[in-house]
Amino acid sequence: MDFSPTEEQTAARDLAARIFADLSTPERLAAAGTGSDPELWKELCAAGLVAAVGDTGLLGLVLLLEEQGRVTAQVPFAASCVHGLLAVTAHGSGEQRDRLLPTVADGSVVVTGALFGPSAVREAAGRLTGVVPVVPWLRDATHVLAADDRRRLWLVRTADAQCRPVELTAPWSAGRLTLDGTPGERLGGEGAYDDVLATARTAFAGLQAGVCAGSLARAVEHTNAREQFGRPLAARQAVQLRAADAHMDTEAIRVTAYEAAWRRDAGLAYATHALTAAWWASEAGHRVVHTGQHLHGGAGADVEHPVHRHFLWGRQLDAYLGCGGEVLQELGELIATEGAQAVGDGEGEG
Repeated sequence: MDFSPTEEQTAARDLAARIFADLSTPERLAAAGTGSDPELWKELCAAGLVAAVGDTGLLGLVLLLEEQGRVTAQVPFAASCVHGLLAVTAHGSGEQRDRLLPTVADGSVVVTGALFGPSAVREAAGRLTGVVPVVPWLRDATHVLAADDRRRLWLVRTADAQCRPVELTAPWSAGRLTLDGTPGERLGGEGAYDDVLATARTAFAGLQAGVCAGSLARAVEHTNAREQFGRPLAARQAVQLRAADAHMDTEAIRVTAYEAAWRRDAGLAYATHALTAAWWASEAGHRVVHTGQHLHGGAGADVEHPVHRHFLWGRQLDAYLGCGGEVLQELGELIATEGAQAVGDGEGEG
């Protein structure tokens, strides 16, 4: 395994870091409220960063999402790249790729996903009926990639559905999706759902790595500047131990996301690796953002303090990916299933 970014991936990451740092400031985030930042989204698309994901792969996307997470930039970058660009590239027909990919790349089409958790959506004759209570970035989306109760993927235009705003822990411009005989466009065949779900888990784990890194960086800056009894807080062993644990947790999230993304790009099986990344992002991410807030003392409880935004994003990603116990159970069941299949294949060969 080699997680070293290519020259193209490094260039895209560095460009994204500059744009996010320049435009996703605490003042602009406060002005955006619970919605997204349309100007930042236009800048990212104009710079070719959404289109670049088609060339840099899932690992390239994870690198870009780390930079987004560091500053908690309020744009549907992960959602549209995973459920739009990568999903259509991997599973779309030739006609779908020709029609959709250019518009997703330039940002005129924004795709979000309604895949996590059991689906209550049913399909009949190409029309979908059901309710998805929470869809992140639905208020910004032109299309939703939804799964029916048979784990088949459908692209739905938000203009044909009912979308109502929903407020989440983090300001993710979310909504409630109601489908009532809504026309859907089938995307992919057998296995498409599992692949897109694993891709989404990997990408959002990468986003969590950035959120945690940003939270920890703020905590380090604060504890080095803040003095108590004539000494910086960072000089105290208890603070150092908490920060060290948070650093190791952040690195675990990052490396498991890198591995899952690298395996997908290399054409290797990666479903268990995506679940491993999701588990670390959920379990360890929860710990890291709590540590970041705790190390700020009373300032961390201020909802207007920048570190509180990392806390909200970390908790939302924890909930979105699934609590650690749920993810761990799914991972165990998948490993057991794959093990049983391997045994069966071995017996068949004998």
